Amino acid sequence: MPNRRLTITLQPAVLRWARERASLTQAELAKKMAVKPERVAAWEQSGEISVSQARRLAKKTYTPEGFLYLREPPDERLPIQDFRTVGDAPLRRPSPDLLETVYAMQRRQAWMSEEVALYYEEAPLQFVGAYSDADGPDAVAAAMRETLGLQRGWAASQPNLPIALRFLRDRIEAAGVMAVVNGVVGNNTSRKLDLDEFRGFALVDEYAPLIFINNADYKAAQMFTMAHELAHIFVGETGVSNADETQSPSHKSEIFCNSAAAEFLAPADEFADVWRGVRESDAPFQDAARHFKVSAIVAARRALDLRLIDRVKFSAFYEDYRSNMPANAKEAAGGGAGGGGDFWATQNWRISRRFASAVICAVKEGRLLYREAYSLTGLNGRNFAKLPGKMGIIQ
Repeated sequence: MPNRRLTITLQPAVLRWARERASLTQAELAKKMAVKPERVAAWEQSGEISVSQARRLAKKTYTPEGFLYLREPPDERLPIQDFRTVGDAPLRRPSPDLLETVYAMQRRQAWMSEEVALYYEEAPLQFVGAYSDADGPDAVAAAMRETLGLQRGWAASQPNLPIALRFLRDRIEAAGVMAVVNGVVGNNTSRKLDLDEFRGFALVDEYAPLIFINNADYKAAQMFTMAHELAHIFVGETGVSNADETQSPSHKSEIFCNSAAAEFLAPADEFADVWRGVRESDAPFQDAARHFKVSAIVAARRALDLRLIDRVKFSAFYEDYRSNMPANAKEAAGGGAGGGGDFWATQNWRISRRFASAVICAVKEGRLLYREAYSLTGLNGRNFAKLPGKMGIIQ
């Protein structure tokens, strides 16, 4: 067993990189490690640090310990395509939270894909990657509605936004796509996912496609992101997105998927009919938004794109909406799709029901070890045993 006081010399640049990748100042890291800021500054200047403190630093910065022993900081990149844009500013390096979330979902997908293809012997999903931008966003949106079995007015028939979001998620899962909604890394509530960093991502696979939605966003925005990421599955593009409905993305793929999502959620013909009934009201965009279970800014942008309003009217509403974002976000929240403080209501969103059913079946039949099931689901043994009953999964 190594001496806890043993001092080693690491590369100062690597120690600094570990702190910065976790978006911590020297003072913030010092507080987490219960040392003085001067100690952190000394580490990053000389590289001299004890073995125990190096191990603790790795833990507090969510850095694999072996990385601290490298000769130079690694070029840590996202393992999937990056569709994120922030105006003309360069993208920041991916955070440990985003990286770990993508890695965890890739592990789930890899296991599920093999399970579906080899054990269940299911055919590949025909809609995955079956379309391109040459087909146009309207065609992709129509294919999405047809695949999910959604009829005209489906959103209006849902009593409120959270129920509509759950309904859409269930239809997506029934079509064979794993849909995960989570606002933290795994089940670690102290590691909240940063909404400014990403809103969702899509992982394409012909047997087990997966979409991930950042639950830190308000519910109307999650509805749009869910449709946006589903569009990525239909055009066969794996990648992470951060565009919201108040911004115009610069990436060609993001523009296309935004258009497909808008047409999917608020079809042109249905929107035109609804608009005729609300355009003279005191709050026409809000009224249209309630019908389609989207945000008011999506409704306004849809009216603009369909030439039902002019750009002057849209710009005036847009500026007012942006200046009152906290109030608008609260109005568009519509309740907690993630289940609030109820652990199992939350797990229902964090663990795809389709995925959970497959894992439970594999464990029961001895094809998957319990420790592997715990790792894949993020649950400990006691909670994993409760999973079937809590999620209503028939064994």
